[in-house]
Amino acid sequence: MNITLQQSEKVIKAAFQKATDIKVPMNIAVVDRGSNLVAFIRMDGAWLGSVDIAIKKARTANFFDMNSGEIGKLSQPGQPLYGIEVSNGGLISFPGGVVLKDAQGNIIGGVGVSGGAVEQDHEVATAGAAAL
Repeated sequence: MNITLQQSEKVIKAAFQKATDIKVPMNIAVVDRGSNLVAFIRMDGAWLGSVDIAIKKARTANFFDMNSGEIGKLSQPGQPLYGIEVSNGGLISFPGGVVLKDAQGNIIGGVGVSGGAVEQDHEVATAGAAAL
């Protein structure tokens, strides 16, 4: 099961609207189940350095079937996944990456958002995921 381009556009549109509402320019990425980039936008004024972070947040959530912030909790010193962020070509282990699921609850990809505080990134990614 993979996210379609049409579904990805819904995610991007909802995340874009949330970022606009909170007045924070964001980079928003959607990946399919293979962690291939399906859709991406960089809002006017969003940080260039956050492009890669948004994509990696989406990939991180998708690779491990959990939101990137949950990986962060498990990757702290002394925790079972300590050091995981250097795997898979680099992961992002703080909030802003959210698993995307279809109506039946199957994971079909991930959305990653970067450009604000991590709480804002997570809020925008969650709004995008809710569009499905």
